[in-house]
Order: sequence, then structure tokens, then C-alpha cells
Amino acid sequence: MKIYFCGSIYGGRQDAELYTRLIEQLKGYGTVLTEHVGSKELTDEQKKWTDKNIHDNSLEWLTSCDVVVAEVTQPSLGVGYEIGRAIAMNKKILCLFRPSSDKRLSAMISGADNGSTVQTKHYTEQEAAKIFKDFFT
Repeated sequence: MKIYFCGSIYGGRQDAELYTRLIEQLKGYGTVLTEHVGSKELTDEQKKWTDKNIHDNSLEWLTSCDVVVAEVTQPSLGVGYEIGRAIAMNKKILCLFRPSSDKRLSAMISGADNGSTVQTKHYTEQEAAKIFKDFFT
């Protein structure tokens, strides 16, 4: 199973440590193609990537993946783009959102939930393991 994990990078890195913990759990279900999303620091190789490299590499991973898991609490244009492309590719998608008083999930994400191929879950980090188990089994 190839898993494409997406979360905010340019939109804000305050959730990077959470992404790392979620990615570690996802590794129990397959290969996470985008582990770098959880990294606090870019590697020397990643620092050399142009916007075109980032786009093309991401699209290659997205095309080759079996499922997409998106942490959508921190708004990100890139994550929204990835989800839209994944929907167009008929990928199975899980969107995770942590409700809080200062954040609201985009209607374009919550409205895409069809209960099967696109699922949106409001969650706490403690609930992630069960959500992953249900999604992958």
C-alpha cells in the first residue's frame, strides 16, 4: 500500500511534529511516500528543489499512491490542490480536521465527503489510530 500524506508546509509548520506522529502510525499500513511533510527542516537536496520540482514530484507520488491521507486543520492551498487532484484521479481520501474555536474546515473539503471514497473526520490525536484502522480495514 502506497500512502500519500499531505499537510501544510508553506501555509504554516506549527503541526509538523503532529504530522510526524501521524506518519509513524500510517507506516503500519504501508509506505508513506511523503514522509518529508513531517520534517521540521528541509534536507540539502530538498532546499535545491524548484517549484516545478516540487509540483512534478508531488504529482508523481500522488499518481502512484493507493490512498491519500490529508491533515487539513492548518489551511493550505497546496493541500487543497492535492486533494482536488486526488479526487480527479479517483483516489480514496481521508481528510483529518481538529476542531477548535479559531479554525473552520473549508466547505469544499467537508462537502466532498461521500462516506466512501472521500471521508472527512473531525478528530483528536488520540483518536487517529482508530480512524486509521477503520479507514484501512
